[in-house]
Amino acid sequence: MPAAELIAAYYDAFNAGDMDRFLSLLSDDVAHDINQGERQVGRQAFSAFMAHMNRCYKEHLTDMVIMTSADGKRASAEFVVNGEYLATDEGLPEANGQTYRLPAGAFFDIRDGKVARVTNYYNLNDWIAQVGG
Repeated sequence: MPAAELIAAYYDAFNAGDMDRFLSLLSDDVAHDINQGERQVGRQAFSAFMAHMNRCYKEHLTDMVIMTSADGKRASAEFVVNGEYLATDEGLPEANGQTYRLPAGAFFDIRDGKVARVTNYYNLNDWIAQVGG
């Protein structure tokens, strides 16, 4: 699958809440760089991260722009996160259903038709201000 199609499928699965499809697009040893956090390695770690995120947040991504390198080994995406804060996430403001709209971006390494690295970026201080922290 070409890089742009892979990244589009990744985000389509995310928006559909299809975690099985979403996780199937990752390499077994995927590196996940969490915004302002640690690097986690492996599909199992990514699955646990997503379970946590889906418990605390309901998000839908819009205004998607996907860019790829000529060789198809790297990609990036810029988008808007439209979300609802469902359950308090440790170390963050208390959740009470606040909504937010946040520009974000991601960078990808692609290997053997799978996402081998994803690095996500957004402005955490902007998010905190929007949810009333």
